[in-house]
Amino acid sequence: MTLRSPAVAVAAAVLALVAGCAVGPDYKTPDTPLPVSWKLEEPWRLSTPSDSADKGPWWKRFDDATLDTLQAQALAGSPTLVIANARLAQARAALASNAASQYPQLGLGTRASRLKISANRPLTNYATANASTVQNDFTVSLNASYELDLAGRVQRTVEGASASAEQSAADLANTRLLLSADVANNYFNLRSTDIELDVLSRSIGLQRRALELVTARHDLGAVSGLDVAQQQALLETTLTQVDVLKKQRSQYEHALATLTGTPAPNFALPVDLREIKPPAVPLGVPSEILQRRPDVASAERAMAAANAQIGVATAAFYPSFIISPTVGVDSRLIESLFNGPSLLWSVGVSATQMLFDGGRVRANVDFAKAGYDATVGNYRRTVLTAMQEVEDGITGLSALDSATTQAQSAVTAARRVLDMATSRYEGGASTYLDVITAQQSLLTVERQAAQLQGQRLLTSVFLVKALGGDWCGADATGATPSSCPTAVADRSAKAG
Repeated sequence: MTLRSPAVAVAAAVLALVAGCAVGPDYKTPDTPLPVSWKLEEPWRLSTPSDSADKGPWWKRFDDATLDTLQAQALAGSPTLVIANARLAQARAALASNAASQYPQLGLGTRASRLKISANRPLTNYATANASTVQNDFTVSLNASYELDLAGRVQRTVEGASASAEQSAADLANTRLLLSADVANNYFNLRSTDIELDVLSRSIGLQRRALELVTARHDLGAVSGLDVAQQQALLETTLTQVDVLKKQRSQYEHALATLTGTPAPNFALPVDLREIKPPAVPLGVPSEILQRRPDVASAERAMAAANAQIGVATAAFYPSFIISPTVGVDSRLIESLFNGPSLLWSVGVSATQMLFDGGRVRANVDFAKAGYDATVGNYRRTVLTAMQEVEDGITGLSALDSATTQAQSAVTAARRVLDMATSRYEGGASTYLDVITAQQSLLTVERQAAQLQGQRLLTSVFLVKALGGDWCGADATGATPSSCPTAVADRSAKAG
C-alpha cells in the first residue's frame, strides 16, 4: 500500500525543483577491477594502439584482395546489418520523441458550423419562452500544453532514451565487427581447406605413382599382391578424404554467400593457394578494452538506460502539473471573427497526485532497480569475457607460432623418411609396409601444417575481434598510415 500526503508530496516536489535535480539515483559507471597488464608469453611484448584514430577496416591488415571484396559485399548487403541499422534508427526516433516532451506542445484548432437550436429544449428560465434559432459558429483557437517537470520524470526519460540510442549505436558497431569477423573466419577456413585439398592432391599423385611402381613389380613377380592391395587401400582412403574436404569447402562457400547477401547457388570462389600471413597485433593495456569493444560499450549504455528508468519510476510518487493555456476567437459572423469582442482565452493548471495505488508505484521502482542490477551483472560479465578472449588469443597465437615452426620441421623430416623408405624397399632391404607408413606420416604432417596455418589466421581474427577491431585508421586506399604503430615485432618476425 502507498499512502502519501498531498501537501508533503507538493513540498517535496517544490524542493526538488529548487534544488534543480531529478529524483532517482544519478548514474555512475560501476568500478570494474582490471589487471594492470596482459599475461604475455614469449615472443609477445606490449605495444600501444592508436585508439583515438578511426578503427577502419581491420581486415585489410591481411593484404588479401578477395577478402576485401567479400567484406565490402557483406557490409553492403548483409540482412543482419540492415536489421541493426533499423534498430538504431528506431532508437534515435524514440530519443527525438522523448526529447520533444521537454517543450510545450502547441495545437491549432478551427471549427465552422451552422446549427439550429430547438424551440422545445428544456427551459433555463420559466419566465422566458424558448425560441428556435438558426445561426453560424466560427472558431479559431491556439492551444498549448506543458508539463512542469518538477520531479524530473521527463529528464530521466530523455536520459534513458539517449543511453538507449547510444547502446543501439554500439550494438550496430558490434554487429559490424561480428559480421566482418564471420566473413574472415569462413574465408580463411575455405582457404585452409583449399591448401589441405592441394596437399591431398599432391599425395594422391605420389600414391598413384607408387601404385604404378608396385603393380609393375608385382607383374614381374618381384612382390606379392599384398603390396599392391596395401597401396590401393591407401589411395582409396586419401580419395575419400578429398570428398569430405570438398563438402566442408562447399559449406564455407555457402556461409560466405549468406553473409554477403548473395543466394548460395549464385556464389562461387575459385581455388587460391597463396599464403596469407597474420598481422602483428598491438595489445595495449587491459583498461583500453572498456573503450575499444563495442559490446562492452553497449553493456555500459544499457546500465545508464536502466538507471534512468529508476528515476522515471520514482517520479510517479510525486504530483504531475500540466499548464494548458488557450487563446482564440469565436463569432457567429465570419466578418467579425477577428474583432476584439470575439476574443476568448483560458489558463488552466491541472495537478494529479496518487494517494493510494496498492503498492503499484513501489513495485515499479523495485522492478526498475532489479533491472539495473541485471545490467550491472551483464556489464561485469561482458568485461570478464573480454579479458578471457584476449588472453585466449594471446596464448593461442603464441602456441600456434611455435607449433607451426615444429610442423614445418616435421614435414621436412617426413619427406626424408619417405625417400629413405622407398629406396630401401626398391633395394629389397625392407617391406612395402615401411613405404606405406612413410606415405601416411607425410600426408598427416603436411595436412597438420596446413591446418595450423589456417588456425593462426583464425586466431588472429579472434584476437582482433577480442580487442574491439582495428587499432589504427587506414587511409582511403586501405593502406596503413606510416604513423600507425607496428607492435609485437618479435612475434611478427618469428611468424615470417
